[in-house]
Amino acid sequence: MKYADLVVLNCNQLLTCQGTIPKRSKALKDVGIIKNGCIASLKGAIVFIGHYKNFQKEFSLTNEGEIIDAKGLTVLPGFVDPHTHLPFAGGREEEFSLRLQGYSYQQLAEKGMGIQTSVKATRRASREELVFLCLSRLDSMLLHGTTTVEAKSGYGLNRKDEIKQLEAIREANIQHPIDIIPTFMGAHEVPPEYRSNKDAYIDLLIDSILPEVRNKKLAVFFDVFCEEGVYSVPETRRMVRAAKDLGFQIKIHADEFSALGGAQMAAEEGAISADHLMALSEEGIQALSQSNTAATFLPAVPFFLMQEKKAPARALINKGAIVALATDFNPGSSMTESMHFIMQLAVYTLGMGIEESINAATANAAYAAGIDKEVGSLEIGKKMDLILCDSPNYLYLVYHLGINPVKHVIKNGQIVIRDRQPALDFNQ
Repeated sequence: MKYADLVVLNCNQLLTCQGTIPKRSKALKDVGIIKNGCIASLKGAIVFIGHYKNFQKEFSLTNEGEIIDAKGLTVLPGFVDPHTHLPFAGGREEEFSLRLQGYSYQQLAEKGMGIQTSVKATRRASREELVFLCLSRLDSMLLHGTTTVEAKSGYGLNRKDEIKQLEAIREANIQHPIDIIPTFMGAHEVPPEYRSNKDAYIDLLIDSILPEVRNKKLAVFFDVFCEEGVYSVPETRRMVRAAKDLGFQIKIHADEFSALGGAQMAAEEGAISADHLMALSEEGIQALSQSNTAATFLPAVPFFLMQEKKAPARALINKGAIVALATDFNPGSSMTESMHFIMQLAVYTLGMGIEESINAATANAAYAAGIDKEVGSLEIGKKMDLILCDSPNYLYLVYHLGINPVKHVIKNGQIVIRDRQPALDFNQ
């Protein structure tokens, strides 16, 4: 007899998002529906997926096991958010107000606002303050169904404060149920003190900060903002190759405002993802479509910045690219923790199908975070990370606007959100 310590049964629809991952083209439309499905786990790992009558033939519940009746609920993998700027201090609501008056993102940056505003606030904050802020934001993410996030530094832009951000991420990962994948992004911007000597800052990153981050095991990924006025393609490539030599995996902020060729370089260098892509060229579409580099869309950014230009999602999907979704949670261009909202924006503004948006927020998002062997789909042996939504079917996840449908959240086989409230063992 086999055993389980958590069973979720009577799922109106159980979406497994199984299949060959990463998913491309037509495979993005398959969310693996099991009607009246049942899923069970033991010690945090999935041990059964199917129908309850078959579960009863093979399994017994442990003495302290629990059964959740998901009648009327739609159940799917926990959302994976593969692009966030979690550990920052301060807000930029005044900057937002100026944008409403007609100032562009680039104009504000020229005034010393934008990322530099967050750099000043983050440098002033203590590590403990950053941990507190991270935990609060992770609470909100979990309530909205996110169970795994990638989190970047990049608001320190010097050795001390970049390390401080990464240490805050590590501490938050210890304290919170959500799993955090850390990314070092010291090349998020050129610090004001190096504006007249950018090469010296690149040298500092390569020769000093990158090795320290690696030695302290503070990050899995290295990311660069490859953009006009920030880091050129040759500068980015130089930093990326140094990071790869140290064992980092690579992500690139590419072709957000201008078609520099960051996406092509990301594909050439074997980056796990190229993110933003609002200004992606035909050459970039072709390069990503023929690569194993995920095209990660951040649809809240053009929405938040009120810009017409958007990532060419349909062209990339139609040509067979790997596509993923993320919040880009940050104070300046995407102040949202909700992957559910991102799915809706992907459908309404990028022309993605509902099924495509679900797979891009789960299975392919896990691929873009380098953890698709552990999470992102519901399969035997993977983590029991799932969300139970108060929706009669998965179409309602995009059809019903303005609400949070997440009723229960299970992380590593533990109920961490129950009836839309943190469970008693939430931070244990």
